Amino acid sequence: MIKLRLKRYGKKREVSYRIVAMKAQDRRDGRPLEELGFYNPRTDETRLEVPAIVKWLKEGAQPTKTVEHILKRANVYEQLSS
Repeated sequence: MIKLRLKRYGKKREVSYRIVAMKAQDRRDGRPLEELGFYNPRTDETRLEVPAIVKWLKEGAQPTKTVEHILKRANVYEQLSS
């Protein structure tokens, strides 16, 4: 199964995340199938590649709870239905 999840990077206590598509059994910081965006929880900055995310969701990828929350705030699910 393919998951849309966060991949951690950055320094200790200055963490940022990349939103990636990965196989569910792969480790958190392993090689992703595709990088789909960026999330910085300290500044609440988010950059998403919406067409690529919609493509993965249509193919059956399951987002984690955190990624699902980020996608809902960015109104990605509205573009999925159209």
